[in-house]
Amino acid sequence: MANNHILDYGAKGLLDTFESLNKYKIDFVGAGRSLSEAAKPLTLEKDGLRIAILNFCENEWSIAEPDSPGANPMDIIDNANQIKYARELADYVIVIVHGGHEYYNLPSPRMQKQYRFYADQGADIVVGHHTHCISGYEVYNSVPIYYSLGNFLFTKNAANPDWYIGLILEIEWKEDQLKTILHPVCQEKETFKLYLPKEKEKENILNRVQSYAEIIQNESLLEQSWEQYISLKSREYLNCWSPTSFIRNRYLKGALNKLGIDFKNKKGLSLFLNLMRCEAHSDLSKEIISNYLNKQ
Repeated sequence: MANNHILDYGAKGLLDTFESLNKYKIDFVGAGRSLSEAAKPLTLEKDGLRIAILNFCENEWSIAEPDSPGANPMDIIDNANQIKYARELADYVIVIVHGGHEYYNLPSPRMQKQYRFYADQGADIVVGHHTHCISGYEVYNSVPIYYSLGNFLFTKNAANPDWYIGLILEIEWKEDQLKTILHPVCQEKETFKLYLPKEKEKENILNRVQSYAEIIQNESLLEQSWEQYISLKSREYLNCWSPTSFIRNRYLKGALNKLGIDFKNKKGLSLFLNLMRCEAHSDLSKEIISNYLNKQ
């Protein structure tokens, strides 16, 4: 439940969700009535095997506070301590991360470094989602890292065909061995009906996953892809950081630009705060602004 939309209906909407889940005895992880509650792992036990699941998300709109409900935030120090605590409770630890760059099929260098760090702290597997597109994977020091499973069910139309493609990750522990299997899943574009793709369609999806995995495991190729993505997003992010992003009326924006007038308001400051605190937006903002300044 740690994701950037968990507070879309406010604190009451989230509290109502907790109430419904508890009523029907549905376990959940990654959100709570307070920051400390959201950070708690979910522990499952079967046949003498204990598994702890942790869930964190990037700092975008939905984060729990010490005295208010929300999602468990991404924080390197806190997350490391949460993983170490979970290790004491269970035989295996699953870390689920909600983060990444929308419609970008690869991790940023910072993401790769951070997810590997989670593995170093004791995670047995790291699983990512948020980007609305499938990504690849790697095995780092015997720990599988899946960077994005794409959408499972998202009943909203989108122009990008990746919106309708996802992955179900099956995890099995048997005799101290971890086994993972990817199952592609698709949505029909008009009805959003879910189906498991057959033969060629399934093969094509899995081949794409493998191609992304090959890039992820090649530092040079991953860096090249990241530089290309930075170039693609440069104009968009420079516009976001411009003071004129506070203005919605384009004619007024143009007039104020000519007059050199600078001002601020709540909407604009909220945008800037989100660009700074959300790790994915921060990744791009720092690179793009640095590149822009170096060219001046």
